[in-house]
Amino acid sequence: MAFVARCQVGILFLIAFGMAGFAIPVAAAGEDAVTPESALRWPRLLGEDFDGSAATKQTFDWSEKPRFVWSLEVGEGYGLGSVWGDEYFQFDAESTESGPQERLRCIDLNTGKVKWQDARPLQYRDMYGYESGPRSTPTLDSQYVFTFGVAGELVCRDRSKHQVRWVVDTNKKYGVVQNFFGVGSSPLLVDDLVIVMVGGSPAEDASIAPGRLDRVSPNGSALVAFDKATGKERWKCGDDLASYSSPRTMQIDGQTRVLAYARDNLWCVDPKLGKVLWKYSHRADILESAIAMTPVVDANQVFISECYQIGSVLLSVTDQKAEAVWKDPPFDRRSQAMRSHWATPVLIDGFLYGCSGRNAPDSDFRCIQWDTGEVKWSDPRRTRASATRVGDVMLVLEERGTLQVVKANSEKFELVNEWRLDEGDADHDNADQDNAAVPPIRYPCWSAPIVVGNRMLVRGDERVVCFELR
Repeated sequence: MAFVARCQVGILFLIAFGMAGFAIPVAAAGEDAVTPESALRWPRLLGEDFDGSAATKQTFDWSEKPRFVWSLEVGEGYGLGSVWGDEYFQFDAESTESGPQERLRCIDLNTGKVKWQDARPLQYRDMYGYESGPRSTPTLDSQYVFTFGVAGELVCRDRSKHQVRWVVDTNKKYGVVQNFFGVGSSPLLVDDLVIVMVGGSPAEDASIAPGRLDRVSPNGSALVAFDKATGKERWKCGDDLASYSSPRTMQIDGQTRVLAYARDNLWCVDPKLGKVLWKYSHRADILESAIAMTPVVDANQVFISECYQIGSVLLSVTDQKAEAVWKDPPFDRRSQAMRSHWATPVLIDGFLYGCSGRNAPDSDFRCIQWDTGEVKWSDPRRTRASATRVGDVMLVLEERGTLQVVKANSEKFELVNEWRLDEGDADHDNADQDNAAVPPIRYPCWSAPIVVGNRMLVRGDERVVCFELR
């Protein structure tokens, strides 16, 4: 599988929705170590709390390069997987004699060996030359694993029986007109519901020319909730098309609400009733605009961002409305606080850290103040990156494979260490028990690294690599 070059219309939109992680007992860090149960799983995109933060309480020696544990060859697609216990679930696509397939594999986290897999036929062609594999992250609970494929197939599999329980072809059922890059959103579990961003259209819109989303109409299925056990529709709502962002929950006055940053609007929904509580419009007024970041939440405030024209806004929300606390000036990139493209920034102690900008060299990693939008600093790199929080540092993975350890310091960019993972490593001290060389990861590295316990997963093109942190 070779990564295909930039799209013909210059929309280099990176679908890095597979931010996920893994879990493994951490006795290697000390036999007496006690690891919370929540630290041993990364069950969905951005982890347990949607914040891209490792749950581990361990501290690490960042002066030491992580030790290579295992690597896994992967097919087309862009995401990491998700983890429950000692099982890592990787979702990708492969070519077979019978045709393309979307494949879910269950991987043993101790060894990197495949425990079981299930594959289903895939019919998808990317209109702009990107890989034809899934962009999303599997979502797990103690019984099931849910996948949402690039062509809109939502599948529930029983984890213990290793078999499909139910399937819904959402593109067919709700009349989805293919957007630029297929389906990129990940499933959300709320109680007995699995909620996905669908964004269907009336039947007559199926004849609209490819790529003309400005002519496509919504049909009230921006979000659709299905019964987790049966796959039957429970409700649908929202008059909007889909984006590549994933829905998440937040608490408003003690009640669980669902946020979905769709193509045109941020939607707030009561998941029990399937009722829209409010919407807030925030999208660049150009055809090619594409939204992928997941809303960032702190108490009753919500941050959303796009990179094309209008930048970011911080909202104060209730069940009745959303009001701007601060908002970037439109069409003035130099004055905008943050322009999130595909990576979701991380919030640490009142400051947001993340990549701002659409494409290199129009990109940098920066820190902004949450409550004002003031830019505190931006680093000298002019490239795209994604970040994961581990305690008081961030692991910042540049899209070509350099991994930086950056201190969470709102006063300055503070580099702790840096490793060129794209070069690999033949040093046996960093190799696995069979003394194999560390394999490199290659562009595009569009998923943020994941840390659970003392282990770290990173992904590049064709490969996932597991490391042990010192």
